[in-house]
Amino acid sequence: METNATSVARPLGVLGGTFDPIHCGHLELAREVRDALALPEVLLVPAGDPPHRAAPLAPAVHRLAMVELAVRDYPGLAVDGREIARTGRSYTVLTLEELRQERRFQPLALIVGADTFLGLPGWHRWREIFAFAHIVLVARPGHDVEGAMSADLEREWRARLTADARELENVKGGRIYRQTITPHAISASAIRAALSGGRAAAIRSMVPPAVLAYIARNHLYQHSPDAT
Repeated sequence: METNATSVARPLGVLGGTFDPIHCGHLELAREVRDALALPEVLLVPAGDPPHRAAPLAPAVHRLAMVELAVRDYPGLAVDGREIARTGRSYTVLTLEELRQERRFQPLALIVGADTFLGLPGWHRWREIFAFAHIVLVARPGHDVEGAMSADLEREWRARLTADARELENVKGGRIYRQTITPHAISASAIRAALSGGRAAAIRSMVPPAVLAYIARNHLYQHSPDAT
């Protein structure tokens, strides 16, 4: 779907991940960033074959289905399954490039955590990401990435950092914006460990009920290791 320059100014949020499984921490992060920046929508993009980590434990079709179930109770969140449908590695730059072709006039905002941001120089065609999208760096209160960046990333940081969220609307990409979020002590690895240990009741508050029911129905994570 193509938009035009006069009808759209707010950026489209993009949040990628393995979502193995998706949990309330992912959903609340997306919701909080959407609300803080008044984004019209945040796309959750499950990775098919992530290049920077071990392969997900749940098959791609199940992870996509869980994300689709999870966003039903979150207005303004949507699912984009292109990385699962695409053959080959799930390179973020390819997804952003495709979204830019589809939404030529709408800014894009890639939402990343601190660890992901610090690892950007190891990504495929990482500098081109700035040609397609802004980066919204989400961080816990009091947590900062300065001092931990590589020299290459620090140069981009100094050139692109803005404290004015309005700049995310004025150009289609190229800015780095920091957004403080509420911390959520939830991890997919802890959820998988609980499920494999038969302790589903312990994580009921961490996973949407529809997702937990899907996991049980499809016998996911029953014998999975506590991987990260």
